Amino acid sequence: MSKKIVLITGTNSGFGWLTANSLAALGHKVYATMRDTNGKNADKAKALSQVENITVLDVTLTDETSVKTAIDTIITKEGTIDVVVNNAGIGMMGVAESYSVKDVQEMFDVNVIAPFRLIKLALPFMRKKSEGLIINITSGFGRVSFPFSVVYGASKFGLEGLSEGLHYEVRPLGIDVAIIEPGAFPTEMSQKARLASDVETTNGYEELLAVYPNKMVAAIGQLFETFTPNPQDVADAVVDLINLPNGERPLRTVVDPTTGEFIKKANDAVSVEYSKALTAFGMEGLLA
Repeated sequence: MSKKIVLITGTNSGFGWLTANSLAALGHKVYATMRDTNGKNADKAKALSQVENITVLDVTLTDETSVKTAIDTIITKEGTIDVVVNNAGIGMMGVAESYSVKDVQEMFDVNVIAPFRLIKLALPFMRKKSEGLIINITSGFGRVSFPFSVVYGASKFGLEGLSEGLHYEVRPLGIDVAIIEPGAFPTEMSQKARLASDVETTNGYEELLAVYPNKMVAAIGQLFETFTPNPQDVADAVVDLINLPNGERPLRTVVDPTTGEFIKKANDAVSVEYSKALTAFGMEGLLA
C-alpha cells in the first residue's frame, strides 16, 4: 500500500479524530485540521501532534484565507496532496420553521460551502498528477429528510449533490470522489447539536415537540443498546476507500448498523436509474 498525503477536517473529536489516528498508524502522512488549537482545542491539538505521522493545522473552514494557507503549507512541505477527507460538520435540531436564516446560512457554510472550498483548492494538484481521492462524510439524512432535522438534512443533501455529480466529472481525470453515509453514532458532534434559535416559533409546536423528540431520543437509545454502533467503523470505511485501487471506489458507502439497510436500498435503486439517465443523455462514457 502506497503512503498518502491526507488532509482531514474536524479532527478534534469523533470520526475525524479516529480517522487521523487510524491513517497515521498505517504510515500515511496526515494533516489534521481543527479550529482554536491554542484555545478550547489546545489539549486535543497537543495530543494529536504527538502522534507519529500527524501534523495539526489550525484552520477555520469558513475562512478562505485560512483554508488556502493550510493547502499551501501542505504543498510546500509535501509537493502534493493525495486525499481530502471532508469530515467536519455541525448539527442542529428543531422544527424547520424555528431555524433563522442565520442558522441555515451557518449550517450550509460549514456542511456544504466549506467542503467545496477545500475541493476547489485541492483539485488542481490532483489533476496535475491525474490521481487523487476526495471523501465527503455526509449522512443517512443526506438521502432522506427526517422530521426535526430538516435543515441539517438539507445541508447534507447539498453535499451529496455536490459529490455525486463531481464523482462523474473528475473520474476520467483519474480522481475519485466518494461519499460515506454514517447513521447515528455516539459522537461529540451528535451530543453537541444545538437547537434552532427561533424559540418563539418553537413554542408554537409545543404539543408536537412534547411527544416526538422524546420518542426519537428513546428509540435511538434502544438502538444503541442493541447494536452498539462504534464510530471507529467510519474511520475504517475511510481506510478501506483509500486502500482500494483508483477507479474502483464506490460512489457511496453506508456505515449504519442500526437502520442503514433502507439507505443502501435507496442507493442501489438510484444507481441503476442514474446510469440509465446518463446513457440517455449521451454521457455513458463517464460510467466506465
